[in-house]
Amino acid sequence: MKNLLLFLSLMVLFSLMTEAAVPKSKYSKSKAPVIEKWEVQDISFKARVGKDNPFTTTFEALFTGPDGTQQKVPGFYNGKDEWIIRFSGSMAGEWQYETLSPIRALNGKTGKITVTNENMKAYKGGVVIPEAYPNRFSYENGDPYFLMAFECDWLHALDYHSTTNMPKTDRLLDIIDENGFNQVVMNVFTYNVAGGEGEWKKDEKLVHHPEYEFGGPEEIFPFLGNNKNPDYSSLNVEFFQKFDRVLQKMHDKQLVSHLMIYVWNKLVAWPEMYSEADNMYFDYVVKRYQAFPNIMWDISKEALFYGRADDEYILERLDRFRKLNDFDRTVTVHDYGFCKRHPEAVDYISRQTWDYSLYTQMYNDYKKFGDKPVFNIEHGGYEESHFQVFTGTYTNAEVCLKRNYQCAFAGTYSTYYWQGLSWDVMIHDPEAQPEGWYRPKFEYFKHFTNLFTTYNWHKFTPTPWQNSSGYSMNDGAGTYMMYVPQEVYMIRAQYLFNKNYKPGKYRWFNTLTGEYTDYESLPKKNSPFYNPWKNGADAVLIVEQDNNM
Repeated sequence: MKNLLLFLSLMVLFSLMTEAAVPKSKYSKSKAPVIEKWEVQDISFKARVGKDNPFTTTFEALFTGPDGTQQKVPGFYNGKDEWIIRFSGSMAGEWQYETLSPIRALNGKTGKITVTNENMKAYKGGVVIPEAYPNRFSYENGDPYFLMAFECDWLHALDYHSTTNMPKTDRLLDIIDENGFNQVVMNVFTYNVAGGEGEWKKDEKLVHHPEYEFGGPEEIFPFLGNNKNPDYSSLNVEFFQKFDRVLQKMHDKQLVSHLMIYVWNKLVAWPEMYSEADNMYFDYVVKRYQAFPNIMWDISKEALFYGRADDEYILERLDRFRKLNDFDRTVTVHDYGFCKRHPEAVDYISRQTWDYSLYTQMYNDYKKFGDKPVFNIEHGGYEESHFQVFTGTYTNAEVCLKRNYQCAFAGTYSTYYWQGLSWDVMIHDPEAQPEGWYRPKFEYFKHFTNLFTTYNWHKFTPTPWQNSSGYSMNDGAGTYMMYVPQEVYMIRAQYLFNKNYKPGKYRWFNTLTGEYTDYESLPKKNSPFYNPWKNGADAVLIVEQDNNM
């Protein structure tokens, strides 16, 4: 009996420890909340739903910070007569608020919330574009943000049916984080990839592994009804409550959500553009999630593909977004043509190109949009997996890696895709795959991001006129980097330094293993450099000149 009681106690404790993450505890009238900087706090209110649609009813709060700063914060309906104001603060001190709503029970409610200087969870705030580096990203706390994204469109579905914890999501996000990725490109909702003429065909092997197939469950849908029989009269609060858990877990792990509000090519039964249902969904998503600092918005994946939307609609959505964007989060549109035509409408440029001459394309964008960051969200590299999902043009892991280096040395950001996780196939335990299955080379990107955080990528500028037999950049203070493909036999120093040769030291970085060679003194100006791994791996030559000379 004692053993049984002990077992039951341990099970309860385990359940509590693994409870799914949600924004911090609801507001208690007897005690004002105390939160850390950039922590997310829900303040809960009760009011009966009248005849008006609660999802379009005005509910917001005006917050006044300790220095008099005022910020409007949108509220939203959370089902069962509950209404929520979701807040996160970047300034320590006491914030006071007062609510505004045509619903009497929600209007004129006052309270306060204290933001402490403590930051036990090491939150860094939202991703912003610093004035000093207008084509770079940083966190609100000033730290550089070297964006390295991982596409995972079906993340919302991974633990949807779990009511107490999210083991698959938790472990997958840990794997993503541990391997150097700091952003997940994802959809609020996506349905399936197969079923219509010309749509993707699913790998026949998936029949034997339904545990990895996440496309098409009818019970997951942001509106009432389901994707086959939608009811656009109202939203499905349960869907969004479960999506809260995903974003909160990502926030706790310092993973940014590149959140696409729409996607056109995944068979979603969207309501008509500009309709009341369309506006209701769009507004609700922006209101509900903008308090999360770890969010960068995207109006739609491949926004102008597939014949649905046009420039006018996307511009209207952007204008609508900015009127709701009280936390001033960044926004883009996953369509290069749109960004090129309307650069003033987006905060950063999204580029999709599969061209073999990727470096040239990205460097041209870096120069063309010099006052904005450029993000290659899809470069045609989709690393292979046990299941063939969508091959694109490049499936070899080393080639996919090479394309990310080309983006980085062109002064732009990039994304990684693995066919086993980017779409409806979700091999959520990639480290535990059966023998004989293909193992993705995630570790390559741990080395990739380590390099560009060890050497602050923010300060480096591409120098294609010094490329010689690789791709060059320097920080203007005596540090040079050259990405050298494995097929290059040697490079000559005079191309790298031009007329700025000074004594110093150099070492090599292996892009596949992350190892560095020992430092050596710089040779004479015209002496060649040899990749120490020769045909074994692409490498980066790092030269640090002595500025005291």
